[in-house]
Amino acid sequence: MLKWLMRRRIGALERDFGYDASYMRDILNADRAAFMAMSRTLAMAQYHKDIPAAAWHAAKITAVMQEDCGPCTQIAVTMAERDGVDPGVLRALLAGEESRMPEDVMLAWRYARGVIAHDAEAAALRGLILGRWGPRSLVSIAFAITGARLFPTLKYALGHGQACVRITVAGDAVPVARRAA
Repeated sequence: MLKWLMRRRIGALERDFGYDASYMRDILNADRAAFMAMSRTLAMAQYHKDIPAAAWHAAKITAVMQEDCGPCTQIAVTMAERDGVDPGVLRALLAGEESRMPEDVMLAWRYARGVIAHDAEAAALRGLILGRWGPRSLVSIAFAITGARLFPTLKYALGHGQACVRITVAGDAVPVARRAA
């Protein structure tokens, strides 16, 4: 009965986002406990406190772009759109056009890039994030970066990685900077 419910939730995710979640089905079919462990990771990746939505999504999109140029990036963009992030901001993030990003978004974008690159600049940016939004925002952004990188890697490791696809924002295909960092 529980597996049936889990399969329905996977199907709902696929229908809602136009996303192929067959890797989740493979995990569920292999071991329900493994699927439950992955589900807890999903909860971590969705933790979002004390940071503006656009900044939180900027960190998430920046991180996912480092690992994926396809369906995982698209679902992150779609989630940001549904959370009210301005399409112009999303286009700037995808293109890596810092000059078109609002200040909060630019801070999160720079921080995510610094963390991914293990750049010393990340320490100063971390201080700015703590000063601006507080400690829960730092946890939120750290979880967003970590979670965004985990799922594309998991998909590729399970044999479900896909070639690059065009990313759409507000229904229009947009140019994407190949790597976020």
